[in-house]
Amino acid sequence: MVSIVALKLDAQVQKWQHGIVKSEFIYDKASFPSCHSATIAETPEGLVVSFFGGTKERHPDVEIYVSRLINGKWTAPYSVANGIQPSGPRLPTWNPVLYQVPGGQLLLFYKVGPKPSAWWGMLRSSSDNGKTWSEPQRLPKGFIGPVKNKPVLLSNGNLICPSSTEGEGGWKLHFEVTADQGKTWRKVELPDAGKTLEAIQPSVLDHGNGNLQLLARSRNRTLVTAYSRDNGETWSALSKTSLPNNNSGTDALTTSDGRDVLVYNHVLPPGDLAKGPRTPLNVAVKRGDKNWEAALILEDSPISQYSYPSVIQTADGLLHFVYTWRREKIRHVVADPHQLKLKTIKNGLWPSLKGYTAPLITTIKSEEP
Repeated sequence: MVSIVALKLDAQVQKWQHGIVKSEFIYDKASFPSCHSATIAETPEGLVVSFFGGTKERHPDVEIYVSRLINGKWTAPYSVANGIQPSGPRLPTWNPVLYQVPGGQLLLFYKVGPKPSAWWGMLRSSSDNGKTWSEPQRLPKGFIGPVKNKPVLLSNGNLICPSSTEGEGGWKLHFEVTADQGKTWRKVELPDAGKTLEAIQPSVLDHGNGNLQLLARSRNRTLVTAYSRDNGETWSALSKTSLPNNNSGTDALTTSDGRDVLVYNHVLPPGDLAKGPRTPLNVAVKRGDKNWEAALILEDSPISQYSYPSVIQTADGLLHFVYTWRREKIRHVVADPHQLKLKTIKNGLWPSLKGYTAPLITTIKSEEP
C-alpha cells in the first residue's frame, strides 16, 4: 500500500515542478547523523549555506555548520559555532540565519541555550565570504536576532530582523532592528502579540514605500499576517490568512519584479490539532492584493519530514530554496520564477487535488518541535 501511495505522490509532485532547474543535496555524508534549519545567502564569491547538525535537536553536541558552493560543488560541512561554555555544561546551538550585507560582511546569527524559551542570540561575521569567521559575539540581553528567517534591508537603512519568543507567556512575534550591522539594537513590539493568535518565526515582505507585511507560523492552523505602513515601526493586528499551517517553519520574500514568494507546508492538521505532518513542502506566489497561486511542490512523500525552508533570490533572478530533508540531509532547489506554472489557490485548497487540505498520508507522526 505504501509503495502505491508513494507512486501516486511522486506523479503529483512531478506535475508541480515546472520551473525547477536544479535539485541537489548539500552533502551526501557527514560526521553527524541529524540536521535541521537551513539558511542560505549569496556572497560575491557564491552561495553559502548554514544549518545545525548533531546527534539530534536539543542534544548538547549540536553545532552550526557551513558549506560553500565552489566551482559548482558544495564543500564538506564545517563547524563554525558550538555551545561549549567557558564554565558550565555544553549547550546545543540552534537556527542559524545568514545575511550578506550589501558591499560588506557576511553575518551569521544563531542561538545557544538548552531550549528555545531559554536561548540567547549570537553573531559572527566573515570578511572573506564564509571562509573564516570573527570571534563569537553575544547579542545584548533580551535580543536573539532573526529567529529563523533572513533580515530585510529597508529603504531607510535599517536592517529589520523578524523574531519571536517562546516561553511561559506563550508565542509572541516582535522585530529587532539595527542600523549599524549589529552593533546596536532596538525592539519593535506588535500590539497584540500572543493575545489572540500565537505565532513565531515571521518573514518580512517589502512592498515598497515603507509598506511591509509579515507572514508567520502559528498554533492556530493557518499562516498569520500583519501589515506596516512606516517601515516596520508600527504594525496592524495579526490576522489569519487563507493558507493552512501545520505549526512548522516557513519563509517568504518579495522578488525583484514585485511578486511575493512563500515556501511552506500546505497542510491543515487533522481534526482540531495544531500540528500536522511536515509533508508536502509547497511554494506559492502572489502579486499585490491578488490571491495566492500554487507554484511548486518541492517534496511529498509518506515519509515526513520536509521542513524549515529558506528562500532567496540571487542576482541572476533565480530562486534558491534550502530545507530539511527527513532530518538527514539539506536539499538545495533552484527555480526560474519566469517558468513557473501557476494556479489559483481557492478557499485554502491546493489546486488539482480535490478536497486537499489535510495530509495525503494521515498516519505520519509529527512529533517535531
